[in-house]
Amino acid sequence: MTDAVKGPASYFPSIEKKYGRPVAEWKELVRSSPLTQHMELVSWLKTEHGMGHGHASALVAHTLAEGK
Repeated sequence: MTDAVKGPASYFPSIEKKYGRPVAEWKELVRSSPLTQHMELVSWLKTEHGMGHGHASALVAHTLAEGK
């Protein structure tokens, strides 16, 4: 039995389907942004890319956690 994906990564399939880009591409956009704070990045994804709050927050949280 495989464990279901939990946490921010559980949003990744719907992010790819809804916004038409692979998660790796979105994460690279987050990493290349001059912004560094979670909510700044979430706001940026929402305003510049039309992403919903939950999807943006999950993507930013997962990407920032990788840097730690």
